[in-house]
Amino acid sequence: MLPAIIDIEASGFGRYSYPIEIGIVLPDQKSFCNIIRPADEWTHWDESAQAVHGITRELLLDKGKPPAEVADKLNQLLRGTRIYTDAWSHDISWIGKLFDITDRPQLFTLDSLRSLMTEQQAALWHPTKEQVINELHLVRHRASTDALILQETFRRTAELS
Repeated sequence: MLPAIIDIEASGFGRYSYPIEIGIVLPDQKSFCNIIRPADEWTHWDESAQAVHGITRELLLDKGKPPAEVADKLNQLLRGTRIYTDAWSHDISWIGKLFDITDRPQLFTLDSLRSLMTEQQAALWHPTKEQVINELHLVRHRASTDALILQETFRRTAELS
């Protein structure tokens, strides 16, 4: 069974950054992705982060979902489950920021994808991930695409180890 994977794009790095897009791929490979309209107090913006993910602040303000709506949807999809990330230290703070601003409880657990991997999988990770990106032609650095890449890389490294 494949793990549920989450990927988060953010306004930048550091204390004042916040989540701007959340992508999920579930064990059945169904996906979810939402961009998030920044809360009024979320003002930090890093142009270098925008250059990587390609999401403008204007797009977030125009098309983003309110943080409460995204938090509710995440709880609905993930209630009682453990979801995995390859960037736990960053993603846990951004998920925390989302749920803090909405004053909602987080009903799922975030864990490091590394906790599921054997040493052999970890050794195979980077070349396998590059192969997945090249084969699937997934060059867009966005949350749902990145989550799909991570899940497929996990599957292939598990089969090889």
